[in-house]
Amino acid sequence: MTHPLIACVIDDDGIYQFYMKKIINSLNVVKKILSFGDGEEAIQFFSENVSNHETLPNVVFLDINMPIMDGWQFIEAYILLKPRIGKKIIIYMVSSSTDQRDIDQAKRISEISDYLIKPVTQEQMKELIGALKFN
Repeated sequence: MTHPLIACVIDDDGIYQFYMKKIINSLNVVKKILSFGDGEEAIQFFSENVSNHETLPNVVFLDINMPIMDGWQFIEAYILLKPRIGKKIIIYMVSSSTDQRDIDQAKRISEISDYLIKPVTQEQMKELIGALKFN
């Protein structure tokens, strides 16, 4: 990509949000990091900005277990909204769960690019974001 990326962290753990923002910012390739404490806040933002490609993220790091609307519910709502978005958004499911059922479920959903186990390391993030820059 020739323009700076917009990243999005959807996680109810404020400390983990801070950690993710710090790692992402250290790569110096994002112009903005959006953060939401649950899927409902995030999907509302996506809905309100559905035709504004300059505001929507290029990459999303989505937690599974959150109050109000969890990661699976967010994905269901995103799939319904996706045809109206018209922008490629890469979504990574990020969880502390090593339950094979969660991993398998994520693999069955084409909108989820990969399933990452917390904590995401700086090296992993560099690899993930680096791959996005050149696609």
